[in-house]
Amino acid sequence: MKRRPLRACGATAALSVALLLSACTHDLAAGPAGTSAVDGRDTLGDPLFPALGNGGYDVRHYALGLDYDVRHGSLDATARLTATARQRLASFSLDLHGLKVTRVQVNGERAEFSRRGDKLRVRPASALPKGSTFRTAIAYEGHPTDFADPDGSKEGWVRTADGAFVVGEPAGSQTWFPGNHHPSDKAAYDITVTVPKGYTAVANGELKERPEAKDGTRTFRWHSEEPMASYLATATIGKFRVQTGRTKQGLPLYVAVDPKEAERSAGPLARLSEIVSWESKLFGPYPFSSAGAIVDHPPRDIEYALETQTKPIYSGAPDEVTVVHEMAHQWFGNSVTPETWQDIWLNEGFATYTEWLWAERHGGRGPQQQFDALYRLPAGDPLWAFPPGRPGKAENVMATPVYERGAMVLQQLRNAVGDRTFFRILKEWAAAHRHGNAGTKEFIAFCEQHAHKDLTALFDAWLYGEGKPGRTY
Repeated sequence: MKRRPLRACGATAALSVALLLSACTHDLAAGPAGTSAVDGRDTLGDPLFPALGNGGYDVRHYALGLDYDVRHGSLDATARLTATARQRLASFSLDLHGLKVTRVQVNGERAEFSRRGDKLRVRPASALPKGSTFRTAIAYEGHPTDFADPDGSKEGWVRTADGAFVVGEPAGSQTWFPGNHHPSDKAAYDITVTVPKGYTAVANGELKERPEAKDGTRTFRWHSEEPMASYLATATIGKFRVQTGRTKQGLPLYVAVDPKEAERSAGPLARLSEIVSWESKLFGPYPFSSAGAIVDHPPRDIEYALETQTKPIYSGAPDEVTVVHEMAHQWFGNSVTPETWQDIWLNEGFATYTEWLWAERHGGRGPQQQFDALYRLPAGDPLWAFPPGRPGKAENVMATPVYERGAMVLQQLRNAVGDRTFFRILKEWAAAHRHGNAGTKEFIAFCEQHAHKDLTALFDAWLYGEGKPGRTY
């Protein structure tokens, strides 16, 4: 797999063998005799990550309370989930990697629980009626870890010299809290992190308070009202320099930078307000109530950025185009989130195309020139290894075709429908699915509706076609 430092948005998505197999090896518990309750499925059937997610319920809100001992790397935590039962449930499961669960309650009553691989199965004292809202409280502890990908890269709770670099695409979030870790189940979040004196904990949304206790520890309380997929959550900890402010439009900004990265980060981050304003003109109103950035100084084997919601996280000082890319994801990926990981090109192709538009705006090569340069690559180049709309296997979700060929799809779309319709599609697509989920089929239908023409040949060739497509369709 090709990893591009500070551009690939997250770790490659191949996980440990235990994670990939857990959905296939878990024994579903039977419902209580004499009831019509059933067990929620241990997977949502993602085509690339079949172990991820859990059926039977939708999470509406996570309240996470984390107490992290930086020196020893230990976590003492509680997760409180508010969810709606999609069916009558005798039991249900959550994704959780490692970490010891010590207590589970459902609706205030003690619940039985068991572990198998990366699945935590919970059996409430009584079955949960279909359509009911239920609350699950889970106490857990241990030393959160990271996943090692086949190329040596990491995701999850990555311990650093001064805290933790916390990234979760596609499944690393289950290394630090139990949940329904699939992009199709989005929820609001309250993340509270207690850290030793001198440390800062940065999470999604807005910082509501940071009281200091008598023992010198400080608790950071973050609130994220807009729905968020779990892979976009973070609770990064370090000794940061923090700057706050507002864009010209009044949007609150929160920027946390490791002092080692401050000098090199200053220039690109100084343009954050401008980038948000420019992208808002292209894609419609910024979809969240705040923006910002986290620039950490993690181990050398971490070399990527991730579009963690409201505050993209960078492993080292980003360049300007990386900030453009990650902020574009706030619309494409964060607000409009894919239905499955097979739709990842709707994230990365759009963010890459935004880079091309930014380059053109500042005197560089425009999208058509970028397209032409890529099209000159020979048929054996990795760009043509697989079609962006059909990655085929988990290790391909962050590979070159998803990014560059995904952006090429959009340029071909632009050529087919014209500039006026193309930019209207981008803006109205973001508006139509704001804070929701959408897949590739929906996007194709949306484009055809707005263009008033059949675009089957274009998408068959450029989105789904094997090998190097013909230049025309």
